Amino acid sequence: MNQKASSILDCIGNTPLLPLRKIIPRNGSRIFLKIESENPTGSMKDRMALAMIEAAEADGRLKPGGSVVEYTGGSTGVSLSLVCAVKGHPLHIVTSDAFSLEKLDHMRLLGATLQIVPSDSGRMTEKLTRDMIAAAGVVAEKTGAFWTDQMKNQDQLSAYHKMAKEICDQCEGRIDGFVQSVGTAASLRGTGEALRHEKRVQIVAVEPAESAVLSGGPPGAHKIDGIGAGFVVPLWKKDLADQIERVSTEEAIAMSFRLAREEGLFAGTSTGANVIAALRVAEQLGPGATIVTLLCDTGMKYLKSYGSRLSK
Repeated sequence: MNQKASSILDCIGNTPLLPLRKIIPRNGSRIFLKIESENPTGSMKDRMALAMIEAAEADGRLKPGGSVVEYTGGSTGVSLSLVCAVKGHPLHIVTSDAFSLEKLDHMRLLGATLQIVPSDSGRMTEKLTRDMIAAAGVVAEKTGAFWTDQMKNQDQLSAYHKMAKEICDQCEGRIDGFVQSVGTAASLRGTGEALRHEKRVQIVAVEPAESAVLSGGPPGAHKIDGIGAGFVVPLWKKDLADQIERVSTEEAIAMSFRLAREEGLFAGTSTGANVIAALRVAEQLGPGATIVTLLCDTGMKYLKSYGSRLSK
């Protein structure tokens, strides 16, 4: 059925849920991917960006035409750039050369002003995250811009409650496990909490093996965009996750390539990490289980970095 939209923002959400057909568990259980690359910027972050901006507009924290500031590894920045462009809010993004050039270019094309914080050889580290947060705080204090502050902002949780409702409807209530990688922890928390209201679901968090701080390990450097801040993020709820799976950068990248070549699903490295973890969980839950995870964003955001690996 064709639906008429009043703006591109009406196209956020209601994404498909697809089964993996070839990359499947050995025991006959099923893994489904929520195809978040179908959102307007190709990322699940469109959901949370819209929720944060609309909540701030509704209660007066963000005035008509008011400025917005945020620190981001890229996808949140692209999503905020889209939402702010449509709604007429100037946007200042603090980001880094550690993240894909495609994301940085996309933000600029949507009208955002970028401030680039240098990284340690293009790697995500705890220091880089904290440096970006501090820089965004300075901008907010000096300019009076509304700081969405994604690491602490609970307005975004409502966006993931809606995602959980979509998943339940699409699975017709049959879901045994939900797997999601942890960046701000909002998607795992919001979706997981809402799923738990429906039935008992195994909630599994995913983090980089090189920086497994949620598992009690030391912070380290990795190259899985959008996750693994290097410290325990404020929105993390330890008692929500039944287990934490650690996936290395190399494992995540290899699975991203497999998804493209075997399933025709072109996604980023956090999605690769999700699928690695979902396969592990499927084996644990046994035959007949249904596990849902997220295809977080499109691989089009990583063409340059992927291309450099293919050329080696």
